[in-house]
Amino acid sequence: MTYRIIFFLFFILSLSGLNVAGQKDWSLKSDKDGISIFTKDLTDSKFKAIKVECELPVSLTQLVAVLMDVNTAPQWVYATKSCVLLKQVSPAELYYYSEISVPWPASNRDFIARLVVTQDPRTKVVTIWGPTYPEYLPAKKDIVRVSQSEGKWVLTPVGKNRVKVEYTLHADPGGNIPAWLVNMFATKGPYESFRNLKEQLKKPAYVNARLSYITD
Repeated sequence: MTYRIIFFLFFILSLSGLNVAGQKDWSLKSDKDGISIFTKDLTDSKFKAIKVECELPVSLTQLVAVLMDVNTAPQWVYATKSCVLLKQVSPAELYYYSEISVPWPASNRDFIARLVVTQDPRTKVVTIWGPTYPEYLPAKKDIVRVSQSEGKWVLTPVGKNRVKVEYTLHADPGGNIPAWLVNMFATKGPYESFRNLKEQLKKPAYVNARLSYITD
């Protein structure tokens, strides 16, 4: 089993499966390049939850613009083969489909997710929820559908053009992947994706972005 599937299955852009609040304590597993990654055991799952924290020198608008630009996710989300917008419900809500590349002999994974952005008008804190909707489209042959996946981004402005990011996730990748193997590499995928995210944010399309539903 190659590490590549392990790397990505703990960083699905759709933001995965169960409520991780209030269950035991987070344990710091990695802290480098300004990216801190924590894991936590859950009482109702054999897979660990993860949390990523970092600060980015960007505006809220820049960051939300990248996260909602789902068609470009293959440029920065590790091991994403494709990512396609399915329905734009409103400027702050959409549905999309993504396929994850997994080397042979394992099967590729796919998922359908909904992203919803809200902003507190007083604090300006932005929250992005991303539950999966496995029945939104028929399953594809030879691709394993990720059915349990949900989490959230909490984006807190901490100064002019500076945002604190907290990302939490719990996912069940489905199929016959040993939980101990997934858990062993739970920090690698998020680190690679967040490092790529830093570069993605520098692109002119996002630096100059304007979103009607976000106030910086």
